[in-house]
Amino acid sequence: MTVEMTRARFDELVEEALDLVPPEFVQAMNNVVVLVEDRNPDEPSLLGLYQGIALTERNTDYGGALPDHIFIYREAILDICDSEDDVVEEVIITVVHEIAHHFGVDDARLHELGWG
Repeated sequence: MTVEMTRARFDELVEEALDLVPPEFVQAMNNVVVLVEDRNPDEPSLLGLYQGIALTERNTDYGGALPDHIFIYREAILDICDSEDDVVEEVIITVVHEIAHHFGVDDARLHELGWG
C-alpha cells in the first residue's frame, strides 16, 4: 500500500535526513546538489540516484564541472512504505546511500555495511 504524503512533508524528511549526516562529511561534500523528484523516468522503481564524478575519481582536470546530482525519488519510496515511519527510515537510508556514492563507495560495500 502506497503511503500518502505531501511533497512538502517529503522534502522535510529529506532535509532532516541530510541534517543527520555528520558535519565532517557535509563539509567534505563538494559540488553536489540534492534534489527530490517524483520518479526516475528510466527506472520508475529506483529510490535514489547519484550522477556525477565521485570525490575519489576527481583529479586536476575536474575544475569547472557542473554540480553532481543526488536524486531522491519520492513516489518510488512512498510505493514501498506502509507508514510514515517507514518513509522516514527509507529516506534516511536512501540519502546516506547516495551520499556514499559521492564519496566513492560502491553498492557492494554499501550492502556489506547494511546501507544497501
